[in-house]
Order: sequence, then C-alpha cells, then structure tokens
Amino acid sequence: MTDPWATFGTDLHLELRGPRLRAGLMEALREAVRTGRLAPGARLPSSRSLAADLGVARNTVAEAYAELVAEGWLTARQGSGTRVARRAVPRRPPAPAGVPPARGGTAPRGAAPARAGTALPATRPRRPVTATHSLHPGTPDLGSFPRGEWLRAARRALTAAPHEAFGYGDPRGRAELRTVLADYLARARGVHADPGRIVVCSGFVHGLMLLGKVLRARRVRDVAVESYGLDVHWNLLVEAGLRTPALPLDDRGTRTAALDREGAVLITPAHQFPLGGALPPERRAAAVDWARRTGGLILEDDYDGEFRYDRQPVGALQGLDPDRVVYLGTASKSLTPGLRLAWMVLPERLVGEVLAAKGDTDWVCSALDQLTLAEFIASGAYDRHVRGMRLRYRRRRDQLVAALAERAPHIRVSGIAAGLHAVLELPPGTERSVIQAAAWQGLALQGLDRFRHPEAARGHDGLVVGYGTPTDSAWAGALDALCRVLP
Repeated sequence: MTDPWATFGTDLHLELRGPRLRAGLMEALREAVRTGRLAPGARLPSSRSLAADLGVARNTVAEAYAELVAEGWLTARQGSGTRVARRAVPRRPPAPAGVPPARGGTAPRGAAPARAGTALPATRPRRPVTATHSLHPGTPDLGSFPRGEWLRAARRALTAAPHEAFGYGDPRGRAELRTVLADYLARARGVHADPGRIVVCSGFVHGLMLLGKVLRARRVRDVAVESYGLDVHWNLLVEAGLRTPALPLDDRGTRTAALDREGAVLITPAHQFPLGGALPPERRAAAVDWARRTGGLILEDDYDGEFRYDRQPVGALQGLDPDRVVYLGTASKSLTPGLRLAWMVLPERLVGEVLAAKGDTDWVCSALDQLTLAEFIASGAYDRHVRGMRLRYRRRRDQLVAALAERAPHIRVSGIAAGLHAVLELPPGTERSVIQAAAWQGLALQGLDRFRHPEAARGHDGLVVGYGTPTDSAWAGALDALCRVLP
C-alpha cells in the first residue's frame, strides 16, 4: 500500500554539495531563498517527503529546517508547515499583462504567417499493427488523468477569469500561466525563468516549429541532434530549411565536445530519449562552453524531467546559462498530450523573434486551458498528481525489471533511472524478428533502430519498452506477452 505522505507536498529541486549532508542542504535552501527561486511565504515539502526525494535521513532534513528557522530564513507553525520567511529577497519583475515586449528581428523575407490547420510533418510510415497491448514509449497513463481535480481547477479559473480572457490571446500565453510556470520551473527544475521570457505553445512540436523559423531567419544552416531521437523532430527542422547532423555517441552519452560550426543543438540532457542516460556534468559544461564560444544555441528538451526514481534529481541544463539555452517543457507526459500545452523559456534576445514567428494573437493555445493549468499548478494539485504518478510508474518499472530477471535474465535492461520507458538489449540480429513475433501475439513494440538518425552508426539491437500506456487490467498480460517473445 502506498504511504500517503509520498504524494503530498511540493517538488523542490536542490543540488547538495560537499560531504556534509545537513550543511549542504542548508546552503542549497539558503541559495534558493536568496536568489528568489523560493518566494517569501512558499511552503516547503515536509521533512519526511524531502528526505525521501533526496535519499537522506529524515532527521537530517528536520535539523536543517530547525536551524534555518532559528536563523530567520524559514518559519514553522503547527498546521501551516514550514514556509519561507517573509524577508527582502530579489524578485522577478512582473511581466506587463497583455502587452507583448518590443520585437527584435524579423521573419524570413517573403515568409507567410503560419495558419491554423497547418499540417505537421508525418513520421516515418509504419506497418499497420492490430495490437491488443501497446508498449510503445512516449505516452503516459491516460486513464490516470486527474479529471476531478482538473474540473475543480477549471471551475475556479473560469469564475476568476477576467473578461479579456475570452478575447484574442496574447501570443506569449496567459500571464497567469507564465507567472506560475516561472515559479514552478525555478523550484522543481532549477530553471532561471522570468514570466516575460516564457512563451506558451501548443506542444513541443509547435515550439520546435517556431524555433526552426527563427533559426533559419538567423541564417543558421545546421542544428546538431543526438544519434537517437524522434524523426518527427528532425523532419521539422529539415522542413524549416535546416540540416540535422548527428553527434557521435559512446557509452557515456552524446559527445558534446564534437560540436563545431553548427548554429544550434537539440538535446535531451536530463534523460536521453530513447537510450535513457543523463548527460554527464562535463559534457553539459562542454555544450555550454561551445555555445558561449561560438554564439550557438542549445535547445533543451526536458520532456519527462519530473519522473526520476533511483538517483538525485538532475536539474535543467538551462540553469548553467539562461542566455544560451532554450528550455522546452510540456504537460504531455506529466498530464496528457491531449491538453496540447507546452512552454519555452527563452533567452531575452529571442523573445521578440519567436513572437514574430508565432503571430500577433494566440490562435493555437486555449486561454481557458491555460487558466485552468495555472490554477491547477498554483493550488498544489499538479505537484500531488506528479508525485502520485511517479510512484505508479516506478511500481510499473520495478515489475518490468522483476519479470525480466525471472523469465529472461540474459536480457540487459538500461535507461530505467527515470522516465516512462526502458531499453532492452537483444542478441545481434534479433530485433526485427522479436518485433514481428510480438505483433503476431497482439503486442505492439518498437525497436531501438526505429529511433536511430540516418547518419548515425548502427548500435546494438534492442527494444524501447514503454510501461506507462497499458491499463492496470492489461499490464500483466502485456508483460507476459513481452517475456514470451524475447529470445
């Protein structure tokens, strides 16, 4: 049975440095308050919850909280929890509501504005499969969408919405959503976010389309990509007139030191898709050094940053240099892709150019959905949902690993420290036959080669197994079918 405390409280990204855990925790909290990442009055996770997240003893957190209360950084009252003390700290200036910032840069000469209904490029055609179970990666548990909490948030948002919310929207997105996103991303992902530098978009693909237009207008020719990823993303960049050379890969991940004259790079540093590793610190630093040296731009896809299980949280790369990194986040994995809401945290110099590419009004992102999401996050419902789903997905992950250890112990499993999928290494030459055998049993699987860039060297055979999609009633059958088809 799940301990109820595990789904309460808020997510809080902290980086503990030094050998002394309590001292490191106290300094990390002081820094978060000092820089404004934790606002005055913000409620902190319970000592038990934060201790579980950080993998430290509960007493360590409780003692750190107590000392910071004594120092005046925090306050603690029974029934109200531990909160940031109300003291003078630097705060982000609020973005003017409804007034777009002055635009810098122009759209490509002769380019037509985007129109509603513009078709997105199709992914590589696949053989039709009639499947009873699907273990395709990239989709969350749709049946766990928090309908009741969402409906209550929608009612509150609709009741409080100003009249102008029902008009044509600000191309940046609703100010209410951008404001709560700035606080959430700073707190949970270590992102340096200002509401004025956030642009709401209709999913990650829409954001990438806008960035492709901006890069082409800037006369960028090449956007480096990882050796393994999604062809729909590469195709979008190609359709924008950009080339997508693949960066080399080794057993430690993408070799960012190989970046050279490219104008930008698209990477998934917190949890590489689909291989599953986190980009090592020195390779993160190498990417940022390249961007500073050449004026290049890093496009950071943080597609499932909330879901980590067996390791300390890996913060966003954007925190290393907010002026060189575009941070892209989405509600597609944490809530549902059907919501069609994502966000970009942009370097200040790019905001005007992205808005010019997007157009004068927001014709793709529902204002009411944005207001509901803003209320959902501000009320704490988003944190509770993410924490609950983290436990659910971890349980699924553990069941997958246990089943393979019992029934297919020769299969190596990797990429499981975070996210919604695992990589299963197969014997050489067996990938296609396993996928075909699975299809005969009504099980939809995708092989590792499906995600390999055309320019990348072929790696080992494998399966990319998503464990978020099946319903609870179908999960056991899908797991059994998977074990049966493995060589």
